[in-house]
Amino acid sequence: MTASSSPLSVLARIRANRPVPSAEERCEMCAEPIGGAHPHVVDVVGRGLLCTCRPCYLLFTAEGAELRYRAVPDRYLSLPDFALHAGAWDELQIPVGLAFFFSNSVQSRTVAFYPGPAGATESELPLGAWDRIVGANPVLGSLVPDVEALIVRMPDRSRTEPAAHLVPIDRCYELVGLLRTAWRGFDGGQEARALLDAFFADLAARGKPVR
Repeated sequence: MTASSSPLSVLARIRANRPVPSAEERCEMCAEPIGGAHPHVVDVVGRGLLCTCRPCYLLFTAEGAELRYRAVPDRYLSLPDFALHAGAWDELQIPVGLAFFFSNSVQSRTVAFYPGPAGATESELPLGAWDRIVGANPVLGSLVPDVEALIVRMPDRSRTEPAAHLVPIDRCYELVGLLRTAWRGFDGGQEARALLDAFFADLAARGKPVR
């Protein structure tokens, strides 16, 4: 594999080809100018991400506060011993081998989304299926509602174990946007697969292993 076709090169090229944020990009709360790298808060009711300056972000970091907006944390955990066999995944009735899960506090339930060429598609979790996965993986009990997610990539021909990470939820939506840019054909194509390899390599490098 050449350097130009490596997964990390593919991910860097796709990011570079995306529209560059305006130099006048502003906080969506106070309208102060912000840079390209900035924090986010979640609109719990509207299910949207807001780009914010640091001071506005800090207003919504209090744990347990009943607020409409919640700051997205920067915690990354890698779960190398994640217990999820093929039968348990089939019980979730997700048609592809990639999805992210988070607790929606407004609906008082865990929801699942999987990415594709049109964006993120919601998949309803059958009663009990998710609870059994949580029971086998107690670390999921620490998932912060609305702002953290479990992202899972099931095994394929090159991997024998699922790749699972607890991540800030804005990273999941970042992946959805990247895949929309790279998707080709029915299954995404080689570029989308290389993007996924690079994305999960980045999560593994950032994440603190939890066994």
